[in-house]
Amino acid sequence: MFNGFHSPMPPSDAELATQALNDEANYRFPSFNANDAVTLGLSLRKRFRASSRHAKGKGLVLSIQTIAGHTLFACTVGDLGGASGVGDVSLDSWACLEGMIAVVRRTGHSSYYVEKGMGAMGKTPKQLGVQGEYRINGGAFPIWLEVICLLSGREKRY
Repeated sequence: MFNGFHSPMPPSDAELATQALNDEANYRFPSFNANDAVTLGLSLRKRFRASSRHAKGKGLVLSIQTIAGHTLFACTVGDLGGASGVGDVSLDSWACLEGMIAVVRRTGHSSYYVEKGMGAMGKTPKQLGVQGEYRINGGAFPIWLEVICLLSGREKRY
């Protein structure tokens, strides 16, 4: 039955995983240090505070860490709940974030890519060996450095 309305099909998990993988390949830094982490963290915080999610009362926990686990920047945006314990963010929020970061450390890919790739393949976290402390949700993104190799006088970037 034709109703005259066309709703666009949402992207598939495979399409979303491909886009996430492309983003990982394209967003690379020539260098990255603690000052860069603070600049990036404050920029992400500012963007979130201007977002519709924050306007709707959602919170955010943000952590930029080295692969070895050294925290370079961390912050919370939102209400911690005070005495009631009900808020936008909580200690569980930090535990969830640490689980997503563990996925990045384990796989070398964003937790969003792993989530959508797993969905596209019809696999479970157990089948992929990412269960327990790991959190398969979008949210953690690897920061890769751009590597430049000089071969035969030609520059090639990775």
